[in-house]
Amino acid sequence: MKKSSLENTNDFERLYLLYYPKLVRFSKEYVLSEEDAENIVQDVFLDLWEQKSQWAVIQYINSYLFKLAKNKCVDFLRHKITSAEKQQQLHDLKTHEFQYRLRSMEQFDESILYEKELNTLIRQAIQSLPERCREIFILSRFGEMNHQEIADRYQLSPNTVNNQISLAIKKLREHLKDYLYVSFFL
Repeated sequence: MKKSSLENTNDFERLYLLYYPKLVRFSKEYVLSEEDAENIVQDVFLDLWEQKSQWAVIQYINSYLFKLAKNKCVDFLRHKITSAEKQQQLHDLKTHEFQYRLRSMEQFDESILYEKELNTLIRQAIQSLPERCREIFILSRFGEMNHQEIADRYQLSPNTVNNQISLAIKKLREHLKDYLYVSFFL
């Protein structure tokens, strides 16, 4: 068919039946998938149908249809490449995200959690001491007072202060026995 013979719907149906299998084979060579090739050829004939007003201008229908099919295949392949690139970018982004999370987890120092937990336990253990024993222990360890200064403050002998501190340490060690390494600091 050299000259266009598209004048009515019957001509369109005849062209469809004649060219559909040829165009599918042609398209499949480029897009590789039978289903994709069929979809492309459907689009070719849809475009042709929508251009009914220009049928009279088409001189060589064979060339015209194959050119439409080629252009649709090119568009399809460009879309696939772009889609594949976007998928790759998303994959790369997810990979980077997981690598970042992995590095973050590797650098996570769980001792921080234990330290908070341990501080809470030490505070609770100190609070469990008898009031006078607790006060003497706190002044000795955290108030930076020596035994004589504490003895003067409470009007006690330095020996009594020493006994109270020893008692506090003993009770704290018992209370924190599951945290053996803490006893090194008491």
